[in-house]
Amino acid sequence: MKISTKGRYGLTLMISLAKRYGEGAVSLKTIAEENDLSDLYLEQLVGPLRNAGLIRSIRGAKGGYQLMKAPSDITAGDVIRLLEGPITLVEALEDEPPAQQQLWIKIRDAVKDVLDRTTLEDLMNHRADEVIDGYMYYI
Repeated sequence: MKISTKGRYGLTLMISLAKRYGEGAVSLKTIAEENDLSDLYLEQLVGPLRNAGLIRSIRGAKGGYQLMKAPSDITAGDVIRLLEGPITLVEALEDEPPAQQQLWIKIRDAVKDVLDRTTLEDLMNHRADEVIDGYMYYI
């Protein structure tokens, strides 16, 4: 499984909105500048997020975007599935030998579990000096 730019930027956008939860709307331009991202690319991501009820847009001079739910109620899995589609590791899993099928299913379930247990609140409160068992994880 590989998370594309779409998923990574979408998660960055949502974390930025989570950090401002309850403070009003923020423009995509502000988020793009703070995270060194393309505001035009972010504009492509807000449609699905808005349609899913995760964010809302506010028009006007002080307009922009804001979360529709508390950061503790939105998971990384919500965002990744919405922007990337279903979480799968192997295409045509039924064609694999049984032992390998079980391995892929265990890995997929572990990834789903991490994404579904990690909220935007967790991500926005993450400290840069925190280390997870000294290992680097790649998904």
